[in-house]
Amino acid sequence: MTRDQRAMLCGVGAVGLWSTVATAFKLALADMTPVELMWVAALVSWLLIGVLVVRRGQLASALRHGWRTALWAGLMNPVAYYLALFAAYDRLPGQEAMALNYTWALAMAFLAVPILGQRLTRYDVFAGLVAYAGVWTIATRGRVLDVAFADPLGVAMALLSTLVWALYWLLNARDHRAPLVAQWQNFSVGLPVLTAIVAFGPGFNWHGWASLGAGVYVGLFEMGFAFVLWQMAVLQVSRTAKISNLIFLSPPVSLLLLHFVVGEPILVSTLVGLVLILAGLGLQQLQKTPAPVAEH
Repeated sequence: MTRDQRAMLCGVGAVGLWSTVATAFKLALADMTPVELMWVAALVSWLLIGVLVVRRGQLASALRHGWRTALWAGLMNPVAYYLALFAAYDRLPGQEAMALNYTWALAMAFLAVPILGQRLTRYDVFAGLVAYAGVWTIATRGRVLDVAFADPLGVAMALLSTLVWALYWLLNARDHRAPLVAQWQNFSVGLPVLTAIVAFGPGFNWHGWASLGAGVYVGLFEMGFAFVLWQMAVLQVSRTAKISNLIFLSPPVSLLLLHFVVGEPILVSTLVGLVLILAGLGLQQLQKTPAPVAEH
């Protein structure tokens, strides 16, 4: 296999795993609180990535350097991002929370203007208008002229998660830590915070093997293996654009899994809104970016 073929295989694997997590979120949150799910998933992910860091011989470096960045990065991801995301999944149908979460790429384009000094293009503005028309359609469940959202707090949590995620990656633009080391250090900072939140909040409760299994699944695949596979894909591919469009495969698969596994009826407003969101992301992708030096 060529490097690009291996990258595509890793990318498809990561997107396939991400397609299942909305279903895992809803199954776990049927019994667990968002904080409890977050704690289980973060613990599993921290252990998994820690093993990978040790196997790569990066533990000594991880223990010595990078903690100043990890102190604030860990509070953003995993703590703030996943707590907001799980709170949204707890209040909204999985299909709505999943679709709204896909606007993070557009949020990043808009936030890059004040943070990185980048300019908005006409594509960015038009793509944003199209995508956020989809957000409005989903938030109002098709009653686009009615400003009364079905669940305002749930919608706010979903959109907050996109802002935190976009801010996290923008602020990490100058982060020179190795990706796995950065992820392990961030979880090393976030896990004690989450432990304290659970201890002084709902407490550590037993909700059955099914809920625990769903939490472990989220930690292994949403925060663990999917991250590693996507990292491998990005590092091996000749041009990032070749794998970036793979993310468009995830929403349709997620909708089908939520329908057949969780039993959610697929709302027409979700389909229309999701089409608008994906159209907006597609318009953003149409912008021409310079090819890498090797391809000139």
